[in-house]
Amino acid sequence: MDLSRITLRPFKQSDAQDMLSWAGDDRVTKADRLKTLKSKEEALAFIERNSTPHLWMRSICIDDRSIGLLTVYVGSGDERCRGDIGYALAVEYWGKGITTRAVEMAVPQVFDEFPQILRLQAMTNVNNNGSRRVLEKAGFTKDALMRKHYYLKGEIQDVVVYSILAPDSD
Repeated sequence: MDLSRITLRPFKQSDAQDMLSWAGDDRVTKADRLKTLKSKEEALAFIERNSTPHLWMRSICIDDRSIGLLTVYVGSGDERCRGDIGYALAVEYWGKGITTRAVEMAVPQVFDEFPQILRLQAMTNVNNNGSRRVLEKAGFTKDALMRKHYYLKGEIQDVVVYSILAPDSD
């Protein structure tokens, strides 16, 4: 895979069908708070609903075709120094370095666009080795294991917390 073909851009309504193809796959959404989409209308509604000031959401694209998403929830109030990053990618692109590259591209953009963010963090299921590798390869540091931290799709989750700090924030 030529990683130079990967881009991040805001979602467009015309991405709805592509989004449905990967966000309609339970394998993609099982480890994510994203609910499995069932229709193009649900994909359109998701795109429209998630265009808010507290969410930096980008489509992960190859040749401008949406194959996944990367989000950063921007903290507010006393949590304005933090952003929570998450991602999902179409199954056929797993294991090719695409998500790692997308995270590497996103981190400096987020620190640039939101100078109040000093820390980006991610939580991933302790057994989600692919996601853990993405974060480690993208330069995130493992901070903690949080046992029985939250419910995801009806199951209590043990999660690993990773973070990366803004340059010059030490």
